[in-house]
Amino acid sequence: MALMTEEQVQKFREDGYLVLDGLFSHEECESMKEEIGRIIQDMDVPPHCRTEFSTQQEEQLKAQGSADYFLHSGDKIRFFFEKGVFSDKGDFVVPREESVNKIGHALHAHNPVYKGVTHSPKIQEVGRRLGLVEPVIVQSMYIFKQPNIGGEVTPHQDATFLHTEPLGSIIGFWIAIEDANEKNGCLWFIPGSHRAGISRRMVRTPPGSVPCTSFIGEERSYRDNQFVAAPVSKGGLVLIHGEVVHKSDLNSSPHSRHAYSFHVMESHNTTWSVENWLQPSRELPFPSLYT
Repeated sequence: MALMTEEQVQKFREDGYLVLDGLFSHEECESMKEEIGRIIQDMDVPPHCRTEFSTQQEEQLKAQGSADYFLHSGDKIRFFFEKGVFSDKGDFVVPREESVNKIGHALHAHNPVYKGVTHSPKIQEVGRRLGLVEPVIVQSMYIFKQPNIGGEVTPHQDATFLHTEPLGSIIGFWIAIEDANEKNGCLWFIPGSHRAGISRRMVRTPPGSVPCTSFIGEERSYRDNQFVAAPVSKGGLVLIHGEVVHKSDLNSSPHSRHAYSFHVMESHNTTWSVENWLQPSRELPFPSLYT
């Protein structure tokens, strides 16, 4: 039985997102969760690199764009933290496993467990069902959405941060490591919004500038009633078109909402913007999804 039917492919093209339930087993999800636990226990992050993660535009530019740690994380495994988890001296004030917002952006290249998941036959089959000819992996991250403090992600389009010519070449693969529901901050989408283009881009500023990135354009305003919740059970996959508008709310529940996410670019007849914050490096060119 096909992992993705032609009707589901059409649904993705119409809505700009799609939930595929049960793509990964609970055992596979537990393996990913256990591996990330080992990575956290082994992390050694200098105090000056303990960057808090925020999705508000001004704080995002200050906390991420101006930080060399973030700007050069595309070919490394690095750690980004929730607000309020460090003392003034940079020490943890919560258990370290509850402090991390996300780990990025090259788990797919440097960790065997995540490399295996990213290049798994199931994911490759989904790529082929979507008609991807020469897909490459541009980034990956593990997102924690910590209980009670997991921050809101305001409405955005992934192509704001990962720009290509032409548009329409980016797809996010979002794997639910734990159940994601409206109480613990599941994804919400505006169906069909991927057909309206983008209104904002994050670009690199000239070398030596502070901050290191800036925004061109403004995010559009959206009404709450435009969004549709996309809950997904543990092991499910959410496909996200690069231009579909989506968000997630604050996790005010006592349960975390772990997810492993990576972005793929159709590289055939596509140009990756040299203004993107994320750039392939000599050490890590964007690897093919099909290898």
